[in-house]
Amino acid sequence: MYTIVVADDEEELRRAIIRKIDWESTGFRVVGEAENGIEALELVERMEPDLLLTDIRMPFVSGIELARQVREVRPTTQIAFLSGFDEFSYAQQAIQYNIISYMLKPITMADLTEELKKIKLKIDGIFAEFDTRKNDNPNLQQFFLPLLLDDYVNFDSGEREEKLIEQAIANGFLKDRNNSFEYAVLAISVEDRDGQNCTRPELAHSADMILQKYMKHYSFAMDGRIITILAATRTTFEKYLHIAVGEMVQSTERILNMHCHIGVSRIRERLGECHEAYHGAMSALGYCKPGESGIHYIADEERDNSMDMEMASEYVVQMENLIRSGSRTELEQYLKTVFEKLESEQDAQLKCKFMIFTMSSALIRIAYTVTDDSALFQRFAMLEGPVREVKDRFTSLCLEVWELINAGKKKSSQILCEKAMQIIERDYGDPTLSLVGVSNNIHVSPNYLSALIKKETGASFVDLLTKKRIETARELVLGSAMKMRERNAAATAISIILVIALKNIAECLPMPCVRRKNHYEKTESITFFYHYDIGGRTGYAFFTVVYLFLFIVVCIQYETGSADQQ
Repeated sequence: MYTIVVADDEEELRRAIIRKIDWESTGFRVVGEAENGIEALELVERMEPDLLLTDIRMPFVSGIELARQVREVRPTTQIAFLSGFDEFSYAQQAIQYNIISYMLKPITMADLTEELKKIKLKIDGIFAEFDTRKNDNPNLQQFFLPLLLDDYVNFDSGEREEKLIEQAIANGFLKDRNNSFEYAVLAISVEDRDGQNCTRPELAHSADMILQKYMKHYSFAMDGRIITILAATRTTFEKYLHIAVGEMVQSTERILNMHCHIGVSRIRERLGECHEAYHGAMSALGYCKPGESGIHYIADEERDNSMDMEMASEYVVQMENLIRSGSRTELEQYLKTVFEKLESEQDAQLKCKFMIFTMSSALIRIAYTVTDDSALFQRFAMLEGPVREVKDRFTSLCLEVWELINAGKKKSSQILCEKAMQIIERDYGDPTLSLVGVSNNIHVSPNYLSALIKKETGASFVDLLTKKRIETARELVLGSAMKMRERNAAATAISIILVIALKNIAECLPMPCVRRKNHYEKTESITFFYHYDIGGRTGYAFFTVVYLFLFIVVCIQYETGSADQQ
């Protein structure tokens, strides 16, 4: 049975939907209700419902803005609009967020029940299609394999790029030359709950099914992973890439009950650079930790001036993975095992020296991503002499780089979280402030920033922003020494928290005596007092005094409760 959250500012209608619908017959189970867009977004993030049924216009955050933010934090949640506004412009806005249904008020409970049944069938179809085998395009795969595996850097870039574009058009990947596409590569692996790799070729279709909503793509299985080539404009990448990969991970967990790991390359300007993009995606995949799903962007994990990794052998790949995400003991034991195996073969000394040379080349590149310490790089020149001594020195260097990687991860995550918190502290009064906006400001992906904030603070971005607004509203109402511009910035927080405070104390909201004609037109100002009118200025003053009095009571209770807990 699928889960659903119902969001509508009209309490009577919201209650009627929850109580009068035979939910078992529709195939849904209600897990939450919300009376405004902020509550709805918090419920979606916490409850992870399969469907959000929401009014298109609500206080604080409109249904359209809510759909946008839901797509960012929970792209697998389907969205159905219920609206009394028969305006095509709203329907057009809804299309870009892949709305599964658009219903117009007034609507009977019987009609709504039938529409929910249709939505259930659509979700069933999505789930069934996710894990099916596709008819592969062998010609297109034959085109991409050498493109990914061969290095075209030494070819004339202009001439070679023209030939590659011609081949891409001939094989149906590109339509024509009139495009401003750039390119990226995804490396995807899936494991069961026991940590066993179970990436199947048919999962390439699962990736394609999701990506078809966002950008040009092609996916195929290779070496126990799913490799996806993406083609889109820079704007499309910035807008949809993090949503698409987030939906892949969430769909794999929800539908297949498996962990999904995705490595994302840097965006490249030419087809001929897909080789570098492929190795960047594979390197990013190495940062994924067993036993948990994850999305790793190579641009987030390594400095922009880092050199691309080359995988000379499986030994190198495994060493890189252990340095980035393994334990010190695992890395040390792995190197010991590798050398013991090489020593048991013919030409043991030659093979050991060759492997150390190959692995040290990769190790230098890894070290370069986290340090400029010249003394460290000078020690790589000392990998000469008897094999036994060289092995020990190389192992020592690997462990040193492992320590730098882990120390750097902690330091960089703290810095990014601090920057995000500074933006929240500065811009909390901006009603458009969102996770994507903050991530763009500090130049990391939304998925990566969300995971860092959760790891460092134990709370989500939405929780931190809401907490800041609540604290600021308290200070404002209690008469703290705030500057006028700070008071103005806290207006949004005041209006939000008054509603929440009243609901928590009285378990209800004051019913409006007269609803203004332009009630919904005032929502963008986020001024709650304007929503109601009982006779002009007298009514405005009356409700203002009442709300402020009640909120002061809440604050006093809050302070008393905090003191008691301490």
